[in-house]
Amino acid sequence: MSPEISEGNDFEREVRNLLGKHVKNEKIILEKTSQPEFGDVSFPCFTLSKEMKKSPVKIAEELSKKIKPADLVKGVEAKGGYLNFFADWGKIFRDVYERIENDPKKFGSEKAGKKEKILIEYSAPNTNKPLHLGHVRNNSLGMALSRILGFSGFDVVKVNLVNDRGIHICKSMLAYMLFGDGKTPESEGKKGDHFVGDYYVLYNKKSKEDPSLESRARDLLKKWEDGDKETIELWKRMNSWTFDGFRKTYKEYGCEFDKWYYESKTYELGKKFVTEGLRKGIFSRGEEGEIYIDLTGQGLDKKILMRSDGTTVYMTQDLGTTKLKYDDFHPDRMIWVVASEQNYHFQVLFKIIDILGYEWSKKCYHLNYGMVFLPEGKMKSREGNVVDADDLLENLTKDAVTEIKKRDIIQGADEIKKTARMISLGAIKFYMLRTNPMKDVSFNPKESLSFEGDTGPFIQYSHARIEGILRRLGKTGKNPDFSLLSSPEERDLMRMVCSFPDAVKQAGDKYTPSVITGYLLDVAKSFNRFYEKHNVMKSGDDVKAARTSLIKSVRVVIRNGLDLLGIEAPERM
Repeated sequence: MSPEISEGNDFEREVRNLLGKHVKNEKIILEKTSQPEFGDVSFPCFTLSKEMKKSPVKIAEELSKKIKPADLVKGVEAKGGYLNFFADWGKIFRDVYERIENDPKKFGSEKAGKKEKILIEYSAPNTNKPLHLGHVRNNSLGMALSRILGFSGFDVVKVNLVNDRGIHICKSMLAYMLFGDGKTPESEGKKGDHFVGDYYVLYNKKSKEDPSLESRARDLLKKWEDGDKETIELWKRMNSWTFDGFRKTYKEYGCEFDKWYYESKTYELGKKFVTEGLRKGIFSRGEEGEIYIDLTGQGLDKKILMRSDGTTVYMTQDLGTTKLKYDDFHPDRMIWVVASEQNYHFQVLFKIIDILGYEWSKKCYHLNYGMVFLPEGKMKSREGNVVDADDLLENLTKDAVTEIKKRDIIQGADEIKKTARMISLGAIKFYMLRTNPMKDVSFNPKESLSFEGDTGPFIQYSHARIEGILRRLGKTGKNPDFSLLSSPEERDLMRMVCSFPDAVKQAGDKYTPSVITGYLLDVAKSFNRFYEKHNVMKSGDDVKAARTSLIKSVRVVIRNGLDLLGIEAPERM
């Protein structure tokens, strides 16, 4: 759905000024109209009825006689208790077009952030398996939000916390120790993260046959924390294989980070938190020697922070890493992009930081998102039936190559593969981002790659189509007269272009990239309606110049919108 016209919009501001001469400001609530015949915004008069002791219809009629058209307000009409205002899109769009022409790449950026620093942590993979479909959604959200906020004038710091230690890592290590036989990714011809992930799956299979493996994995964790040389050497070796695989996947998907944190280097900081909390009497020691915090008085539960054997839990290192991130960057806000399954974890984390007396706990925000499901159900990496990020991209790229060859527009194997990669990445990212983050996603690869419907390739195809149209139309003259564009389709398309800055602002304010995906779908559909109804090529010279300039503006907002989502805009498809 397209964004509402914001209060900062010049047209709406003028409407408010006109109404303010006859109505109290606090009573002025404007609504965006759904039908062109009802204007562009309307003022419902129902709330004034009781105070003025008149019917809404009568109030609207009286106001319509008092309020006269002004600079950007072309007309005022009363209709069934509503006062409808019609915008002069010729004037409004002329100003917007000049802004676009002056700096097209920055159109949509209102610089609302004023360089306020925001730290965004996303991805946070475990080094016992490759990145999977769930990470793809996380990465897509983290990248898009970083781009949207950066575009909006915020100083964005992107960080990745790698979970490179803990019991889950030791499970892969133990399986390799028992069944690896000295194999390596190179000897098996496998990407490093996939190689290590196979042993995590193998561990879970073998542990069902031999439950004693669970205690052996925990013993291995204790050895790691005690600094056992052989354990540390194996851990470093297997992690290096995984990191090599991660780097390749991140590069393919366009993930970027300003700082990497590693749990293995930060968990000790968490131990200091535990010691401090115990000394202050905030934490307690249990009967078996474990250290915990009792948050039942705050509507939460008891949370163990250190096991009785002295080993740490995830909360321990998260406390330390959070403090380290704040000390490193002193951000005005810290955002964690983490699945909704961890909602409780972050409630506890933020509460502990608050109880320990750190005022910046109020600057912490958990951007939770729903799970990603396959047609068969939820993904479970320990069962080995997960869709990993690498295979997903490769399979979709192959399908995109097939589709491109059918259309026979792009020639040359290299160009076909390059375009197919753009399309497949666009398909994946758009599909992940088009849904509100808090909702679950049922990922359908075939649907995501469709050139029709609510998909990334549909938006990319719309951009490529516009590029082709503009190549045929050629250059436009200067100073196009947009007052010549008066049809409902033209007016709707101009309004869509003008509302792009509002879409960007809403997406940033709500941390919701789906506002941008919804906007792009609306503007692409609006363009298609316009182009099907109006023959731009056969228009008179002045109308042709105005329509061509409008189409150029549509190209800019589609390209900029896709860029905010981390998606490329092909010139041919």
